[in-house]
Amino acid sequence: DQDNIPSMKKVSKRPSAFLDRDGVLNKDTGFAHKPSQIEWISGAKAAVAFLKNQGYLVFVVTNQSGIARGLYTEDDVESLHAWMNKDLLQAGSCPIDDFRYSPYHPEFDNGHYSDFKDWRKPSPGMILDIMEHWPVDNTRSFLIGDRKSDIKAAEAANIRGFLFDGGDLLSFVEAILASQ
Repeated sequence: DQDNIPSMKKVSKRPSAFLDRDGVLNKDTGFAHKPSQIEWISGAKAAVAFLKNQGYLVFVVTNQSGIARGLYTEDDVESLHAWMNKDLLQAGSCPIDDFRYSPYHPEFDNGHYSDFKDWRKPSPGMILDIMEHWPVDNTRSFLIGDRKSDIKAAEAANIRGFLFDGGDLLSFVEAILASQ
């Protein structure tokens, strides 16, 4: 009987913001892996809340070669990301929806992280993985990064990329949304 078949609700795709971490959300101090090393970029916490309030999913995509270099562990990165979400909430902002990181670096590859080489920006693997697991509307999505490799990853994933060279992240995000 057709009437008893449950309907498959189509999940509506949402615009998404992909943010590099070091140099976009927090100052790039080199291989940050502990809360004490995080200094938020001006306007970063407000930018996350603004994006979420505008209906965007917010993701972090970050190269973390310090893992392959032996400077810190995957657990350190995951603990730091959990702390970042807690700190965002405590500041009255909103949490990041999901994080992806690539531990791979070609100069420090012992084979342990080579499965993640397509995740290392400028490759689009982290972005594509999120798109597989979340309802991302890539036509209304974008990436903000502080390096050309970030922009190349965005282009390879078929989303727009914006180069952030410092200043106030909220103002930068507001300008992007106003231009759409």
